[in-house]
Amino acid sequence: MRALVYDEVGGPPVVRDVPEPDCPPDGVIIRVAATGVCRSDWHAWQGHDPVRLPHVGGHEFAGVVAAAGDRVRRWAVGDRVTAPFVNGCGNCSYCADGQAQVCPEQTQPGFTGWGSFAELVPVAAADLNLVRLPGSLGFAAAAALGCRFATAYHALTAQGGLAAGQWVAVFGCGGAGLSAIMIARALGARVIAVDPAPAARELATRFGAETIMDPASLDVPKSIMELGGAHLTLDCAGSPAAAVAAVSSLRRRGRHVQVGLLLGDQATPPLPMDRVIAWELAVLGSHGMPAADYPAMLELITSGAVDPGKLIMNRTGLAGAGEALRAMDRPGSHGITVADPAA
Repeated sequence: MRALVYDEVGGPPVVRDVPEPDCPPDGVIIRVAATGVCRSDWHAWQGHDPVRLPHVGGHEFAGVVAAAGDRVRRWAVGDRVTAPFVNGCGNCSYCADGQAQVCPEQTQPGFTGWGSFAELVPVAAADLNLVRLPGSLGFAAAAALGCRFATAYHALTAQGGLAAGQWVAVFGCGGAGLSAIMIARALGARVIAVDPAPAARELATRFGAETIMDPASLDVPKSIMELGGAHLTLDCAGSPAAAVAAVSSLRRRGRHVQVGLLLGDQATPPLPMDRVIAWELAVLGSHGMPAADYPAMLELITSGAVDPGKLIMNRTGLAGAGEALRAMDRPGSHGITVADPAA
């Protein structure tokens, strides 16, 4: 099969022929119709999130079941599917409780093994991890769900407990941040968008942000507190400065959800724990979303309340996915790039 491969950390991603993956006995092989290019893929390529080399990244995907293992019961060849980027083992107590996103034995296509920057990708424990796509949802929009959109939905609902009328401040308006803005508005929240890039702030306004703020030109926590403080904050940028500013922007008993990855020497930002204690703030994480929770998100999409397809700013082939990956080294990458491995 054709795949986008890199042989060393930061090395050039190159499209070439590689062996097809084996089908797990409890899993499936998906013929990839669309795959998103995510900043998490960039982190792996840069060595921040180590992977075994040579490597094929990609973890946001949708397509058609091409083969199924003999232990698979719910899926058949030809089914239109997607999957979360975190795949549970299907055997532990977390998976049994519907919390596969924190499974201790989880697999992650594009990280623990080769991913979806290829014509074919395997998914283990398919009966637990696959999600059937509504007929009205195209492959490109479905691919956009796998990491950024689903993680934002999980952050706002399951973790953040967002209610209509509440203020949510979203720090970082890339794919995850724009997803959060779109979803929060659909849920009736009032949204503050924070990003230093004018183009990102413009997109945030287009997707429903009521207030936009440039952290390069003003004291964001002070400005948000002058509005009464946020009920909920999300750091979708994944930087110590954004995480600290987000927690500092909360009203009393507010909730912060960390969405963006903080790796290496940035993993322990100096959060104002004195305020966390005195104001009874909550600091939580959002690590994807289990397949069991997809129906409510898909209902929001099929109702027309949100359209993840609007997040797609660029469509390309596998070579273009490599170019999009390299472009993440530079500012100005907004929205979501989706690649078609057959293009």
